[in-house]
Amino acid sequence: MKILVTGSSGLIGSEVVSYFAEKGHAVHGIDNNMRADFFGPGGDTSWRQKELSGKYKNFKHASIDIRDRAAVLKCLEEIKPEAIVHTAAQPSHDLAASRPFDDFDVNAVGTLNLLEATRRHVPEAVFVYTSTNKVYGDAPNSIKLKELEKRWEYDDEKYRNGIAEDFTIDQSKHSIFGASKAAADIMVQEYGRYFSMKTCCFRGGCLTGPNHSGVELHGFLSYLIKVNLEGRVYKVFGYKGKQVRDNIHSLDVTRIIEQFIEKPRIGEVYNLGGGRGNSCSILEAFGIIEGITGKKMNYEYVEKNREGDHICYISDLGKLKSHYPKWDISVPLPKIFEEIAGAWQKRGMK
Repeated sequence: MKILVTGSSGLIGSEVVSYFAEKGHAVHGIDNNMRADFFGPGGDTSWRQKELSGKYKNFKHASIDIRDRAAVLKCLEEIKPEAIVHTAAQPSHDLAASRPFDDFDVNAVGTLNLLEATRRHVPEAVFVYTSTNKVYGDAPNSIKLKELEKRWEYDDEKYRNGIAEDFTIDQSKHSIFGASKAAADIMVQEYGRYFSMKTCCFRGGCLTGPNHSGVELHGFLSYLIKVNLEGRVYKVFGYKGKQVRDNIHSLDVTRIIEQFIEKPRIGEVYNLGGGRGNSCSILEAFGIIEGITGKKMNYEYVEKNREGDHICYISDLGKLKSHYPKWDISVPLPKIFEEIAGAWQKRGMK
């Protein structure tokens, strides 16, 4: 199979490249390292691109900006992939507010460029989009919660297994980032339903793993672990540090992408996170990493929460598992922490 991966040097993109290249597929990646432009040296992913290019002869990399419509159209026309995995994005809430044109052009317009290029040149191809749970805005914060010692928890039986795909995305504060991703999410669905294309939106929880170039503005778990290893101070923004995220390893994201490519559907939407089993609060994350490294977590508390941030978010994986019963979480939370810590130490924490 011939597969095209956007954002191929990033966390999910590079995992997809490695996974499919190992299986002998022809993998094409496009990534212009704009993460370095967004986040500075700490966000640079060129190290990962060099690593992949050096390891896999069946991987070809091109520095294409997905905002460049002509370049994207030409790319799809020349490669004619059988599957497109679109992971490229501007991923930060905070940065989006200061660079709204860049945020929307990358997230929404870039996605449209890829969809239309797919429709024109390879309409039978499978199109997988890594969306985000931020399409729900801050509406999840309206769910009744109870405060426990180290985390917030749902206090409504309806959400015992987390948030499902029928949760509203309307009339809430998303952050500028959440709004641009929602626009792309709906367009991916629309190309599926309107043009009968095999498209899918995976609305990610906290996607993480050892190849994440985590920074303060994006990459919660990776950045938190790096700060602990370096003995620096971690800033906690609001909600008493009890805000909950469900964390999923990039390998498990890639495994479900593979299953969707093998058995695609039209205009589908799935919530994709670690579920209840891989959920933790910031305070709980401090305890886990302290147990691994033996280093005390230094942190300071900022009363003001991030705009549009979730107090408690756990993905309900029921629909996904019902459609793809062979898939489940394979990397537990402690293992995720261990792998990320090991990767930062190996890379010298650059």
